[in-house]
Amino acid sequence: MRHWKHGMGLGLTLAAFGSWAQELGEAAEVVAPLPIDTGTTAWMLASTTLVLLMIPALAMFYGGLVRTKNVVGTMMHSFGSMAVIGVVWAVCGYAMCFGVSNGWCGWDSSLILLGSADSALYEIEVNGVAMAIPTLVFVMFQGKFAMITPAILAGAFAERVRFGGFLVLITLWSLLVYNPLCHWVWGGGFLTGKAIDFAGGTVIHISAGVAGLVMALYLGTRRGYPKVAMHPNNLVMTMVGAGLLWVGWFGFNAGSSVASGLQTAQALAVTQIAAAAGALAWMLVEWLHHRKATGLGLVSGILAGLVVITPAAGDVQALGAIVLAVLASVGCYMAIQLKNKLGYDDTLDVFGIHGVAGIIGAIGLTFFMRNAPDSFSQQLWYQTEGVLVSAIYAGVVSLILVILVDKTIGLRMSKDDENAGMDSSLHGEHGYGLLNLN
Repeated sequence: MRHWKHGMGLGLTLAAFGSWAQELGEAAEVVAPLPIDTGTTAWMLASTTLVLLMIPALAMFYGGLVRTKNVVGTMMHSFGSMAVIGVVWAVCGYAMCFGVSNGWCGWDSSLILLGSADSALYEIEVNGVAMAIPTLVFVMFQGKFAMITPAILAGAFAERVRFGGFLVLITLWSLLVYNPLCHWVWGGGFLTGKAIDFAGGTVIHISAGVAGLVMALYLGTRRGYPKVAMHPNNLVMTMVGAGLLWVGWFGFNAGSSVASGLQTAQALAVTQIAAAAGALAWMLVEWLHHRKATGLGLVSGILAGLVVITPAAGDVQALGAIVLAVLASVGCYMAIQLKNKLGYDDTLDVFGIHGVAGIIGAIGLTFFMRNAPDSFSQQLWYQTEGVLVSAIYAGVVSLILVILVDKTIGLRMSKDDENAGMDSSLHGEHGYGLLNLN
C-alpha cells in the first residue's frame, strides 16, 4: 500500500510537472521572438544607404542648375534637410507616421526618441512564413524618405530664400504635411490598403511638387526673371547627380518591398526600364521640337521616368513601365513649356517634373496592374482620391506655413542679398572660390 501511495504521488508529481512544462512551452511559444530574416535585413540596410545617397545626389543635381553665386546655398537646402529632419524623425516623426491611429496622424508615446523601437522587431512574411527585421532598420529606411521630401520641394524656390527661415519652414512642413500624409497612405490611415503608392508617388512627389508650386507662387519670381538669363553653372555636376539619383532609386523603389524576393526584383527591374524609357522619350521630344537633344533634357527624362514609376513599381510590368515613362516625359515637357509661357518661377521645375510625373504614375498605374483589381473603377477612384487628398492638403497647409514663416521670422531674401547671391550673403562662402560670377 505504501509503495502504491508513493507511486501515485510520484505520478501526480510527474503529471503536474508535465502540465507545468506544457504551460511553460505554450507561454514560450507566445513570447518567442520571430526569427530575423538576415537576407531581407541586409537588403534593407543596403536600401537605406542607397536612399541616403540620393540626398547629396539631389544636392548635386540642383546645385549644378543654379547660378554660380547660389550653388552652395542651394546644396545647403538638401544637407540642411538631412540634419533637421534627421533629428525630427527620431524625436517624433516615426511616432506620428507609424503610430496607431485612424485620425489626422498616428501616435505612439513609447516611440518618442525611438524608445520602444530600440530592441523591437518589424514583422514581415517570407514565403508564407512570419519572420522579422530589426525595427530600427525599417525606421531608418523610412526616415530617409522624410528627409528627401523637403529637399525636393526646395528646388521650387531656389535662389531666393533665407536659410534660417527655410529650416523652420521644412520643420513645420515635415510635422504638419509629410507626417500626416505618410500615416494616411502607409501607416494605417484612411488611405492605407486602398490607394496604391508603392514608394512615394503621393506621399513624396505629389506633395513636394504641389507644395513647391504654392510656395514659389507666393514668394514670387527671382529678381530679373525671366528677362535676365539665368544659366546653369555646372551641367556636368547636374548630370553626375542625376546618375547617382538613378542608382539610389533602386533602394528607393525596390527597398519599399521590405523584402528580398520576387517583388523586390520586379520593382528593381521596372525602375531601371522606366528611367531608360523616360530619358529616351525626352530626347525624342526635344529632337522633334528643337532638332537637338540636350544633356539637361536627358537627365530630366531620367527623373521623370523614375518619379512616374515610384508609386507603381510593385504593381506594373515592363510594358506598363515604358508607357508610363513615355507619358511622364511628354507630360512633364509640356508642363515646363507651359510654365515658361505663364511666367511663374518654379526654379528647378519641381512641380513640372515631380508633381506632374507623380500624378501620372499614381493614376496611370491602374491601367497596367500586373494583377487586375477586383473593381477597376473602384481602384481608379482610390488612386484619384489619393492624388486629390495629397495635392489639396499639401497645397493648403503649405500656403499657410509659407505665409506664417515669411511674416514672422522672414523667408524671402532682401534685394541686396539676392543680388549678391546666397553663398556670399547667407553663408560667407563661394562654391568655386571665385568672386563676382553670376
